[in-house]
Amino acid sequence: MRKAHKIISWNVNGIRAAVNKDFYRTVERMEPDILCIQETKAQDDIVEGISKEMNGFDLFVSSAVKKGYSGTCVFTRIKPLSHAYGIGIDEHDQEGRVITLEFPDFYLVNAYVPNSGNGLVRLDYRKTWDRDFKEYLSGLNARKPVLFTGDLNVAHEPIDLARPKENYNKTSGYTQVEIDGFKNFLGIGLTDTFRHFYKDKVQYTFWNMRFRGREKNIGWRLDYFPAAEGLLEKVKDSFILGDVMGS
Repeated sequence: MRKAHKIISWNVNGIRAAVNKDFYRTVERMEPDILCIQETKAQDDIVEGISKEMNGFDLFVSSAVKKGYSGTCVFTRIKPLSHAYGIGIDEHDQEGRVITLEFPDFYLVNAYVPNSGNGLVRLDYRKTWDRDFKEYLSGLNARKPVLFTGDLNVAHEPIDLARPKENYNKTSGYTQVEIDGFKNFLGIGLTDTFRHFYKDKVQYTFWNMRFRGREKNIGWRLDYFPAAEGLLEKVKDSFILGDVMGS
């Protein structure tokens, strides 16, 4: 029987800050075979320095041109067949938001989807990004099944945030534009694996710290693991580690 692999997604909100807050010990406790990280807020050399303490992992890192902003990386114990950074559109790839690893049976895509910002100032850009990213995923999925993960900066359904009525079309992460963008991702043949296993479970991955959201459990589920239909039967569970800081 083939060994099951554990893949973890984690928005660390700054990898240097995370290292100062038990990052290595948390990773050890998680026991991931592949660790997908978003919002590193660090350049390649910083992440590469941190990776020296990650024994047994290969590192793939994509940093934003702008220092201290965005950025993704993947630590993996399973060597991929190939890897790619970005989605092939320079306008989007300046921000280091996407890493793709190819394995024999699937593509793994780690993504940090753009936030629409305070006052929804980047909502138009987000709509363009979602459209182009969907085309990228669709192209991959036509060749080999896709497993897609990351901080997608959207609450998909009312169950995925504590106050849907108050936030609908007013707050970044719960506008119809963003909801439709996520539905379009699923429309290429992907399934939200958490909802596949837990249709009615209320659990969040993000809380606004300014309003003591975590303490009150007034949160959002912004982090996902959509899987292609060809992979779904191989997925044994999809879970949220509610005790881990960050997303």
